[in-house]
Amino acid sequence: MAQESGSDFFGFGDRLAGESEVREKFWRTARKAARQIPFMDEVVAAYFCAMDKETPLRAKGILLAALGYFVLPFDLIPDFVVGLGFTDDIAVLTAAITAVSAHITPAHRQAAKDALADRG
Repeated sequence: MAQESGSDFFGFGDRLAGESEVREKFWRTARKAARQIPFMDEVVAAYFCAMDKETPLRAKGILLAALGYFVLPFDLIPDFVVGLGFTDDIAVLTAAITAVSAHITPAHRQAAKDALADRG
């Protein structure tokens, strides 16, 4: 599925997930990665920010590209490699969250906190 923002993220082009695929696969991937990503609360807040219709298109595109990389099974270091599998995902997510941190609102963070508590 082509990435809906139309940008090419680290040369992955149309191999990245679009918004609908991120919506479909995010929670399954998040459960698998929860113990390996120390800032999962920020990743979930970034997810809610990316899904928010009020988020500016540029910020949404950056987040969807990073979340698309996170949810798809192909990447530089396969996620099933114990101890290393999510290190590339962590780097990509950290860069994206840092780039758009001004757009991740207290409401996104609260939604993340609530969602993580519900999925506990």
